[in-house]
Amino acid sequence: MAHHAPRPPSRRPAKPGPTTAASRSRWYRCTTALAALAATAVMLTGGATAAHADPTVDDIERQIDEDWNRLEAVIERHNATRQDLAGTRREADALTARIAPLQQQVDEAMKRVGALAARAYRGEPVRAVNTLLGSRSPGEVVAQLGLLDRYARFQREDVRQASELRDELAATRAGLDRTIAELNLTSADLAVERRQIDTEIERLQRLRLRAYDDGGGGPLRPAPCPATYPGGPAGEAVSFACAQIGKPYSWGAEGPHAYDCSGLMLASWARAGVALPHNAARQRQVTASVGRGDLRPGDLVFYYRDLHHVGMYVGGGWVVHASRAGKPITMKRMDSSPIHSFGRPG
Repeated sequence: MAHHAPRPPSRRPAKPGPTTAASRSRWYRCTTALAALAATAVMLTGGATAAHADPTVDDIERQIDEDWNRLEAVIERHNATRQDLAGTRREADALTARIAPLQQQVDEAMKRVGALAARAYRGEPVRAVNTLLGSRSPGEVVAQLGLLDRYARFQREDVRQASELRDELAATRAGLDRTIAELNLTSADLAVERRQIDTEIERLQRLRLRAYDDGGGGPLRPAPCPATYPGGPAGEAVSFACAQIGKPYSWGAEGPHAYDCSGLMLASWARAGVALPHNAARQRQVTASVGRGDLRPGDLVFYYRDLHHVGMYVGGGWVVHASRAGKPITMKRMDSSPIHSFGRPG
């Protein structure tokens, strides 16, 4: 008799329990949160293509200031190199002036040597010896020997002088040639550097035009300039500097229509009869140190650790300076930039 395996009990799906109001509320809150997260994801991903806000005027001005501080240091080095180049050219001109008379001396000495050689070729020394041998008295022999000795000594001296002058001329020419070669290399380097600086200035100027429709200028003379008149050479220098307010900045310029920072100081103190180099760091070297409490109009205020900017103190806590391309010569608060030191020309 066959036995059949018992059938498993049937499993019917359980009926869902009744949905309560609390569970529905939790479900709605969950779906709402998911929708919010989805919207945020869209903003963070698809919304990444949205345009960024344009930089503000303050942002652009801050960027220009940072770029210009780096650029002005290069300009001041360029001014120093240009000044050195002018001095080297003067040395080269002095060497050239020395060569002309030296060449004449060499030519004259060589003519004398050539004349001696010609006389020797014609047998004049031989004839002199024959005359000596045919002398009739010991006195004549002594006299003839003296003549021959002087003749030989003069000949050796002329040859020595000609040789020394020739060597001096060759050495002088070699030094001049090296100087001229160095000048040509320096001139080429400066030409490349000038183009790079001009390109960078144009870039900064375009940024300024984006930020300012009117050039960005506020009042150029917000206080009396100078605050007090010091008299003497300082009075002449500070009066001249104040009179240049409003003129344009131009790197490497020292007037009369445009200036850079050290060029304005140079021109102002030149009016008072005081010569300054066209470089802020070198102006610091040649001016007497002054304490803040002893400042008077006409003193120079040097900025930044590398001394790449300089202005003139005009009293009342103000300076006049040529700041950078795109901005005219203006007054500013003395402490608006990091001060390095103070100097008094004269």
